[in-house]
Amino acid sequence: MNELQTKIAKIGVVPVIKLNNPTRDAVPLADALCAGGVPVAEVTFRAAGAADAIRLMAQSHPEMLVGAGTVLTTAQVDEAMAAGATFIVTPGLDIEIVKYCQEKGITIFPGCTTPTDYHAAYKLGLEVLKFFPAEQSGGLDKIKAMSAPFPMFKVMPTGGIGLKNLATYAACPVICACGGSYMVTADLIDNGKWDEITELCKKSIEIVKEARK
Repeated sequence: MNELQTKIAKIGVVPVIKLNNPTRDAVPLADALCAGGVPVAEVTFRAAGAADAIRLMAQSHPEMLVGAGTVLTTAQVDEAMAAGATFIVTPGLDIEIVKYCQEKGITIFPGCTTPTDYHAAYKLGLEVLKFFPAEQSGGLDKIKAMSAPFPMFKVMPTGGIGLKNLATYAACPVICACGGSYMVTADLIDNGKWDEITELCKKSIEIVKEARK
């Protein structure tokens, strides 16, 4: 794993964020995440203004690892990088986008859930893959099964992961970190429940640390 991937693995959880009002919410959300010991964020391009959110979070907290999620085009890669994103996440394995990110020197976590995906990722020289949607695609059992023929990969599962099953995932040595939106739901963000977000982050970190003992 490279330096950025190692830092993400050390944190253990990656909040997957959709911001409806980045001008209002990006900075206080970054404050809340960092206060909870989770200085990392995947800001999805599912909402307008994602680039603005990335820029605001990165500027307010230079120590944060702020990435772009749900990236579907190379143009979005450019937009995310211009805003200060340090990594790219795609829902599927798009070879064009992977190669583009490699040319640009930015880390990419492509969504992979099948042997075909993994094999293509191997040929592309990738090390850490996003496994999405995790629970709906077979969950930890499938991740473990896939690691038999492809032991070279670490995996970042996202989709259906919350406090109830975080420990189970985090305890698996194949897992780099777990992505999730449970600590950054629309209700929490839109209603400014920053203290609750911080506490959910702290709880998540505790669970990961305990699971990895």
